[in-house]
Amino acid sequence: MNNNGIDKQAGIKTAIGIFIWVTACIGLGMGLSDGVLGNYFKEAYDVTPYERGVIEFPRELPGILSMFAISGLAFLGNIRTNILAMLLSAAALVALGLFRPDFSGMLLLLFILMMGTHMNIPIADSIGLSLAQKDNMGRTLGRFNSARMASFMIAGILTFFGFRFGFFSFDTPVAVFLLAAAAFLAGGVLLVILYRVLKEDDDSAAQNSKMVLRKEYTRYYIICALFGGRKQIMIVYSPWVLIDLLGFRADVISILAVAGSFIGIFFMPVVGRWVDRYGVKRVMIIEALAFIAVYIAYGFLSGWVNSRLIAAGGALDYIALGGVMMILVYLLNIADRMSAQFGMVRAIYMKSIAIKPGDVTPSLSMGMAIDHVLAIAGSFVCGIIWYNWGPQYVFVVAGMMSLGHLIAARGIKLDTTKPQGEA
Repeated sequence: MNNNGIDKQAGIKTAIGIFIWVTACIGLGMGLSDGVLGNYFKEAYDVTPYERGVIEFPRELPGILSMFAISGLAFLGNIRTNILAMLLSAAALVALGLFRPDFSGMLLLLFILMMGTHMNIPIADSIGLSLAQKDNMGRTLGRFNSARMASFMIAGILTFFGFRFGFFSFDTPVAVFLLAAAAFLAGGVLLVILYRVLKEDDDSAAQNSKMVLRKEYTRYYIICALFGGRKQIMIVYSPWVLIDLLGFRADVISILAVAGSFIGIFFMPVVGRWVDRYGVKRVMIIEALAFIAVYIAYGFLSGWVNSRLIAAGGALDYIALGGVMMILVYLLNIADRMSAQFGMVRAIYMKSIAIKPGDVTPSLSMGMAIDHVLAIAGSFVCGIIWYNWGPQYVFVVAGMMSLGHLIAARGIKLDTTKPQGEA
C-alpha cells in the first residue's frame, strides 16, 4: 500500500469491504456448524446433561491453547494466521461431515474445529480494529458484526429448511457440516486477497504479536472471565432447556437463531453507535443490567418447566405449556443469544486501554484464554448443578456473573466516551 494518503484511504475502504465478506463467511461457517452441535450431540450420540458438560472440555480448551498458538505464529501476521485458522476449521468439518467417528474420534475432531474457531475470534477482532478509524470505531465494528449476524440468519434459514424437509440430517454424510467447511474455505480465499491489499500493515503487525500479560489490563481480564462463565451458560445450557426439557429439534432451534440474527443485523450497528456516543463503560453497564434480568427470568422459567416435566413423568408436551409461556421461552432464548454479540465492546475497551498498539492482538487472545478457563470450569460445575439440583440454579449462577460484570464495568475509570483506539 502506498504512503500517499489518498491511496492509503482507498486501500482501507477496499480492505473494509473485503473484510465484511470475510466476516460473513465466518458467520456462515459458525452458524452452520456451532448452530447445530447441541442437536448433533443429542441425536448422533444421545448425550446426557452431564456428558454435555464434559464435552465442553475439548470444545473450550482450544480457547486457552489458541493463545499460545497465536503467539507462536506471530511471525505470520494476523491475516495469514487467520487463513490457517480457517483451514483447520474446514478440515475438521470435512472429516465430521464425511465420516461417523466414535465418541473419542468426534471429540478429537471437535477439538481441531474449535482450535481453528478460537484462533479466528481474537485475530478477526484485531483485524477489524486495525481497519477502523479513531472517530468511528464502534460504527465500523458494528458493520462487521452486522454482516456476521446476517450470515448467522442465512445459516439458520438453511438449517431450518434443510432439517425440516430432509435435506440435512445427522446421518453420514452430514451435509450441513460440509457446507460450513465450504464457507470457511471461501473466507480463507478472501483473506488471501485482503493480505495482498494490506501486506505491509500485516507484516508490521507480525513484529508486535507476542504474548502479553499486564497488571494495567487486570479489569479487562476480570470482565473477560465473568463473560466467559456467563457465555458458556448461554451457549450450552440455555438451548439445552429447549433441547432436553422441551424436546425441540434442530429445525426449531434454527428458527430461534434466525430471529436472533435478524434482530442482530440492526441491533449491532446501534451498539456500535452507542459505544462511539456514550462510551464503553455505559454500554457495558447496560449490557450487565439487561442480562441480570434475562437470567432471573430464565431461572424461574426453567425451574417451572422442569417441575412440570417431573410431574408429567418425563413426558411433557411443550405445546401444553400455553402460548404466553412459549413466547417467553422464545424471547428469552433470542435475548440470550445477543449476549455473545457484545464482544466488540470488550475489544474496543482493550484497544482504548492498550499501552501500545502491539498489545492489542495478544491481549485479546489472553482475554479469550482467561474467558475459557472459567468457561471450562463452569461447564463441569453447571452440569453437576443441573443434574443434582435443577436447571434454574444454573441461571442463578449466570445472574451472579452478570452482577459481577456490572460491578467491574462501574469501576472503569478511563474516559471511554472517546474509545477509538488511542493506544
